[in-house]
Amino acid sequence: MIDVIIAGGGPTGMMLGAELRLHGVRVVVLEREPEPTKVVRSLGLHARSIEVMDQRGMLERFLEHGKQAPITGYFAGIVKPASSLDSAHAYVLGIPQTITDRLLIEHAAEAGVEIRRAREVTGLSQDEDGVEVELADGTRLRSRYLVGCDGGRSTVRKLLGVDFPGEPTTVETLLGEMELTADPETVVAVMTEVRKTQLRFGAGPIGDGVYRVVVPADGVSEDPRVPPSFDEVKRQLVATAGTDFGAHSPRWLSRFGDATRLAERYRVGRVFLAGDAAHVHPPVGGQGLNLGIQDAFNLGWKLAATVDGWAPDDLLDTYHSERHPVADGVLNNTRAQMLLMSLDPGAQAVRRLLSELMDFEEVNRYLTEKIIATGIHYDFGDGHELLGRRMRDLELEQGHLYGLMHGGRGLLLDRTGRLSVRDWGDRVDHVVDVGKELDVPAVLLRPDGHVAWAGEDQQELLGALRRWFGEAEVLCQDRGR
Repeated sequence: MIDVIIAGGGPTGMMLGAELRLHGVRVVVLEREPEPTKVVRSLGLHARSIEVMDQRGMLERFLEHGKQAPITGYFAGIVKPASSLDSAHAYVLGIPQTITDRLLIEHAAEAGVEIRRAREVTGLSQDEDGVEVELADGTRLRSRYLVGCDGGRSTVRKLLGVDFPGEPTTVETLLGEMELTADPETVVAVMTEVRKTQLRFGAGPIGDGVYRVVVPADGVSEDPRVPPSFDEVKRQLVATAGTDFGAHSPRWLSRFGDATRLAERYRVGRVFLAGDAAHVHPPVGGQGLNLGIQDAFNLGWKLAATVDGWAPDDLLDTYHSERHPVADGVLNNTRAQMLLMSLDPGAQAVRRLLSELMDFEEVNRYLTEKIIATGIHYDFGDGHELLGRRMRDLELEQGHLYGLMHGGRGLLLDRTGRLSVRDWGDRVDHVVDVGKELDVPAVLLRPDGHVAWAGEDQQELLGALRRWFGEAEVLCQDRGR
């Protein structure tokens, strides 16, 4: 029997599938499209997503295809000097989404994820034991769980009847790749002048005379799924920049809006929502793909633990309680950024004031961490100040911390040598290391790298182990794998 069906083969779905396969879960990904998209919506990975790739041993392949750039304060396009950030990966990795997609697909396939393309989910039902999925061709599949990673117009979310409150698109932006005959100096000069007032415009070279062009649309389309015509793009270039730069030979064209919506629930019984199926927002700050990857990173080990039979009763519920507030925060910061990028005099006044405030290091760092997601703090209750925070990659005597986390297991990092996780050895590793960077006696890390406990008391440690890793005597179920 299939353990988990994932509807949607984008970055969120592939990341989730690979996370589940780390623990032997049988996963099938159903993707509606016959081939990966050629549209490049995301242009890079932020620090927390880079950390995630490092925690799973994938970072080197991403670094081979990406270009590192310093993180500068750029909230709402306000550029400030780089802040001092608590990360070993304090940079932006420039990498087109098409390459990110390909690398994640390869990673998922290597892990043993079964990927079925041209398979569209059209119906679902669930009972106490599993979920039945109906496909467009009439095929029916049954699994223990289903996760909808099928985008902002998620069929799974609609079939569940989960409300998706928020605001509809009010402004639309056209996007595409095309060749420009204008010389590069002219393109740069025009873009520099236009962007003094219109931040939703840009034309950046990507090689071989091809440019990635972004330009405001003239109103909002009736169906955002229909790409703009090339004539429409050229008209808007003239309207915005006074020239179409001699644009020709488009590779692809697309459009996106500023709709901002958040699913009321991330879980209904045995069905979950992740990525854009759970939240949509304007692309300012490049947070969307990163948010979805991090959803998958949070849900994967919890769902695998449940399938394996050792998860505490409320573990799956923590997916919503942890990730829903994070998405809410992203929606709020993108709303604020869109307002600050408008030409309204009041918004511009606030923008000037915020620019002054961002000259303070603390303000700059606070806003930057909102975008790169290193400041996330899950609410685990009272305790040590590290509790609920992700642990940065530490230099240890036996290597670096993230190198110890490739298997997706929990980890006790222990400077005392007096603690024990012996009865949880099938799901938690114990590393005694007195590296100088860890300034507490010991920390217990969840498989996603967030601190579940910090201290030196064995009884407190046992309580944290039970809370996050279940009872020691629970044996994994025999699932026939």
